[in-house]
Amino acid sequence: MSEPIEPPWSAEQIQALAPDASSLKSAVKLAGASGWSSTGTGGTPTGLWGLCQGSGSTPYQICVDLTEPAYKCSCPSRKFPCKHALALLLRWSAGKVDAAAPPQWMTEWTTSRGARAQKKAEAATAPRTEAQEKAAAKRAAKRAESVAGGVAELRVWLSDQVRHGIAGLDQAGYRPFEQVAARLVDAQAPGLAAAVRRLAPLPSSGSGWEQRLLAELGLLHLLAGAAADADALPEDLAVTVRSRAGQQVSADQVLAGPRVRDRWQVVGTRDELDDKLNSRRVWLRGRDTGRAALVLSFAAQGQALPVDLVLGTELDAELTFYPGVAPLRALIAERHGAPSTCPAPGPAQTVAQALDEICTALAADPWLFSWPLLLTGAFAPGQPWHLVDADGDALPLDPSFGEPWRLAAVAGGEPITLAAEWGPSGLRPLTVYAAGEVVRA
Repeated sequence: MSEPIEPPWSAEQIQALAPDASSLKSAVKLAGASGWSSTGTGGTPTGLWGLCQGSGSTPYQICVDLTEPAYKCSCPSRKFPCKHALALLLRWSAGKVDAAAPPQWMTEWTTSRGARAQKKAEAATAPRTEAQEKAAAKRAAKRAESVAGGVAELRVWLSDQVRHGIAGLDQAGYRPFEQVAARLVDAQAPGLAAAVRRLAPLPSSGSGWEQRLLAELGLLHLLAGAAADADALPEDLAVTVRSRAGQQVSADQVLAGPRVRDRWQVVGTRDELDDKLNSRRVWLRGRDTGRAALVLSFAAQGQALPVDLVLGTELDAELTFYPGVAPLRALIAERHGAPSTCPAPGPAQTVAQALDEICTALAADPWLFSWPLLLTGAFAPGQPWHLVDADGDALPLDPSFGEPWRLAAVAGGEPITLAAEWGPSGLRPLTVYAAGEVVRA
């Protein structure tokens, strides 16, 4: 028998791709079942395929491209990836998928994917017509006018808070903030609306809420003032201010920018789910540059979020960053080969190095509310818990995360590498790397 593709992803990495718990449970059961008539790793250097007997007379045809990854299955499931694709990946992880010549349907899928990718690349580089440019300029001017109106309303509201005082806001609930946020959404300023909504929980957050709210109101006042006079700001800062207000930069514009090639390590993921829109933040760290990057994706309620970046892997890729004074959000412009496992990401930082990085980012963009860090240290219990490095420096964990006993057990009292989001309340753990294990928080 031929050797399987090495190194395979771990079962835990594959489980993180599951769209829900029921799909994962079914996939685990299916991976060990006898209904697999054939499987293989042929077709491309990074392709998996399999035939799995379902309830019908014809086996389901499953294709997986490990490069993105991407999936296709002939089953009727609307989940992505479906239980059959997950089960095939689990069998591959367990060493039960060997190299074999691909069937025609696998070859057709990989060929059609290549053709679509080439068409997409050609469309992205094609220049816009004069009519398209005029239409885009007209839409941008109309939106700018709407946002300016929303900013003016926000500044009046902020002045009212100073004039009347904030003492009664702890009794008013979320309503005063929600009303302002709703008007900003109507004014096409979703970034400002989100900033106002983040203020709503503060009056009920316990003692000292007045100071925290005043600090946040001050930052919001600074942002509103900058947005009202963005044309007078340096270009990078103006772009950042407009982005914070909610102005969108198209993917085509971002992809046309300079590229940064590196071994990008997928060090952490975090999902935020609400009634209308789900989001996924995937944090990357360049192995050579040490640079942080955020790949952000969205899906409507009931739809699956993208699963093309696998936790605990690294990929040789070129990224393009959204413009701004502290560029962080990025798009993957081009991949070079399949991802490989990454049980020990780096370079990991000391607390002092992390604080230097945070200070530099905040000095450029004072409206940041999260920043990714890759730290080395050990967990220390307390109120709150801390991550302590070899120099004795420490950063607190965000109390809202709870007590990280499970992660501490994985560490076993030894130093670990921790991927975390820094925020005003402390570190929010995302992933622990210890003794070759990749454990999602």
